[in-house]
Amino acid sequence: MPKYLFHGNYTIDGLKGVLKEGGTGRSIAVAKLAQSLGGTLESFHFAFGGDDYFIIVNLPDNNAATAVSLIVSASGAVANKVTVLMTPEEVDEAVKKHPSYRPPGQ
Repeated sequence: MPKYLFHGNYTIDGLKGVLKEGGTGRSIAVAKLAQSLGGTLESFHFAFGGDDYFIIVNLPDNNAATAVSLIVSASGAVANKVTVLMTPEEVDEAVKKHPSYRPPGQ
């Protein structure tokens, strides 16, 4: 199942929610969100410095990841970003492909 990294920052309202329900409450909510689309929560980490959270979820496909991103972002509680994660084996398959490409200006 494809893996996705969700990372970003809480808004003031989002931080108020974390203060109210704690970190474990957010982790449980994200696990339920992933499960509602046939996925699983792999890891949930809070951080400080750049982004407030780093979450890895396994989801069936890009459509499910898009649905998660849209609903989370529309909540207004976070400024969310999504990164598609790939295994080394998937990269091995990609480098075997030979697409036709012309760089700009050439």
